[in-house]
Amino acid sequence: MAQSFFDLKKEESLTSSAPLAERMRPENLSEFVGQEHIIAKGKMLYRLIEADKLSSIILYGPPGCGKTTLARIVANTTRSDFIQINAVTSGVGDIKEIIKKASDNLGMYSKRTIVFIDEIHRFNKAQQDALLPSVENGTIIMIGATTENPYFEINPALISRSTLFELKRLNANDIRKIITNTLRDPEKGLGKFRIELSDEAMNHWANVANGDSRTAINALELAFLTTPPDKDGVIRIDLATAEECIQKRSISYDKSDSGHYDTISAFIKSMRGSDPNAALYYMAKMLYCGEDPKFIARRMVIFASEDISNADPHALQVALDVFRAVEVIGLPECRINLAQGATYLACAPKSNASYVALSRAMGDIKKYPTADIPLHLRNAVYEGQKADGVGIGYKYPHDFPGHYVPQQYMPAGFEGRMYYEPTEQGYEKTLKEYLEMIKNEYNK
Repeated sequence: MAQSFFDLKKEESLTSSAPLAERMRPENLSEFVGQEHIIAKGKMLYRLIEADKLSSIILYGPPGCGKTTLARIVANTTRSDFIQINAVTSGVGDIKEIIKKASDNLGMYSKRTIVFIDEIHRFNKAQQDALLPSVENGTIIMIGATTENPYFEINPALISRSTLFELKRLNANDIRKIITNTLRDPEKGLGKFRIELSDEAMNHWANVANGDSRTAINALELAFLTTPPDKDGVIRIDLATAEECIQKRSISYDKSDSGHYDTISAFIKSMRGSDPNAALYYMAKMLYCGEDPKFIARRMVIFASEDISNADPHALQVALDVFRAVEVIGLPECRINLAQGATYLACAPKSNASYVALSRAMGDIKKYPTADIPLHLRNAVYEGQKADGVGIGYKYPHDFPGHYVPQQYMPAGFEGRMYYEPTEQGYEKTLKEYLEMIKNEYNK
């Protein structure tokens, strides 16, 4: 549909008054910065866009890495009809209307329709299901953009009919290049102004922006607008100004998304790997982002038994003490308790022998759930049961030297099964030596 004069004037006004970050969006692939692993010349996504042969894709990655920009570049280069919607403000009715229009375009004009859905993870299951048939039969070509892990937030059926491209967080050099381009561009950027940006200020933004180009450009725009020119007419932006214009490093972390699970996973794996420094780093990140300290403490209690176990029997008590301290004290002081617990658990000798033993036993129970308990181990409640041999012949270990006597404990057919195999780690070595000692004494 052709735009009216008023629509064109409105679009022109919005463009001229838009924030600097919006004005500086690349309009073609040659202007795009970063993501060379998928968009460098010769890469598949580059070839698809250049040849205007795009199929349904899902772009996922952190904010400010270029997902929406890539979709805009597609809009500028494609001969297909291009429709953009936001999942926050669109419903099933909007989807059906778009699909109908796409079907008409295909039937009457043999023209494809590309639908860009920003924040596609905001669509619920019903909305995603409404898209599925049209994506599957090619009525629409979907570009979905999301900051969330698509395997958590998007229906598997929709994922299977799309090609996934993961966009990485921009590195510091990418951010520096984007800032430099903004300072030099005389039409969309600040190139017609006399601005001197110190290296320290540039490096500060490149670091603190944390890979978000929008954050860096917003900081530059704020510094430009609030810094008066000196007597020579030059706007000089130093480190102090740069620090004022970008207050805090942004960290992608939502308690329901993959960042949450990735961080707690890294925390656990760092303790398992006996790296207290890395464990403290990931714990600090979780606390900085507002994670519930009780969640962290609970995972430490689990870790103490799963990954340390009898190599250091005190580890479980330490973890439980930390959990109780967190409950009693709360933030901010309980961070100290968490730090003590994490460093102790990371430095403790490790063994997963108990966890492995349980898994083995559970496997046997699943395969052979009806194995009979030996009669002498059963509890005789009635006299008649004793006549049947229940409880008869049990040897009470405390009545024997060393408080040990060999007898059959496993069900018939399971004799000799080994689930728990103590390691040479920490106190577990003592347990292993004890078990070997009583076994050798018996075999004499």
